[in-house]
Amino acid sequence: MKIWKSAGLALLVSVAPLGAQAQQASWPAKPITIVVPFPPGGATDVMARILAPKIEKAVGQPVVIENKAGAGGTIGTRAVANAKNDGYTFLWGTVATHGIGPNIRKNSSYDAVKDFTPVVHVVDQPYVLVVHPSLGVSSVAELTSKAKANPGGISAASAGQGTGAHMILEKYQTEAQSTFLQVPYKGAGPAMTDLLGGQVKLTFDVILTTVPYIEAKRVIPLAVTSASRSLALPDVPTMNEAGITGFNAVGWNGIFAPAGTSDDIVQKVNVAVNEALKLPEIKDRIIKDGSIPVGGSPEQFQQFVESELASWGDVARKANVMLD
Repeated sequence: MKIWKSAGLALLVSVAPLGAQAQQASWPAKPITIVVPFPPGGATDVMARILAPKIEKAVGQPVVIENKAGAGGTIGTRAVANAKNDGYTFLWGTVATHGIGPNIRKNSSYDAVKDFTPVVHVVDQPYVLVVHPSLGVSSVAELTSKAKANPGGISAASAGQGTGAHMILEKYQTEAQSTFLQVPYKGAGPAMTDLLGGQVKLTFDVILTTVPYIEAKRVIPLAVTSASRSLALPDVPTMNEAGITGFNAVGWNGIFAPAGTSDDIVQKVNVAVNEALKLPEIKDRIIKDGSIPVGGSPEQFQQFVESELASWGDVARKANVMLD
């Protein structure tokens, strides 16, 4: 009898992993959804749609991009945090959802670390500091000097409170010991419109959407916010080269799964994205748009997210930024 029980237990123990393996082996058996927590047409949405067809080809099922915007990315991010961890729902996360937001929102309604499994770091998206020609400056040093001489007298547009543009401005102000008048807009588009019209004098914006205005000489680029120069703007110095020592602050995109998603599924998506980033047509498109292909392992992405949370937490505390 004891032998039978032992054998039965052994059978149960051996069957359970086989069942789990069978479920993983059959993945995906239906379309996969990637939630982009921002509106269609923005830089984040564009990047997700560039990679989606390649992921789709690699996994053999349709990959659907679902825009679930609102509250600075919080609504879509929370939806994925609460989704089933069966490998059919992923988040196209950003610095806003997993770097800045958790540090400046009193109740973001999700835990950026505990509620998610990092899958892969897709791209970095440097910002570029641009000014209206009427401001009469051609370098970061001149801008900083002018701001110090007239604290709060120079208007700086942002895409909204708590956005990358806002927080990079806060970081610049802190490190340059200067003060600007931050003017928040409902999105980068309206902010750029008023900058082009001269109603505000400067902004930080992603390179993808700013290059056409730079080429048309409607705005003057002073510096990019990444540690190295952008191949899309090779003649524009970095903030570090421009005198703000050690400055490095970029937007970024990465894929997350709900916490508890199978390691096997996570690895399959990770490999699909890493392989896609090596394709010349994908790599060249990303670089042309002013972004930087990254890739790497889930573990590397986990470490990166933790460092971003710490870094932006430091910026938020120094700038005393907290949203309701």
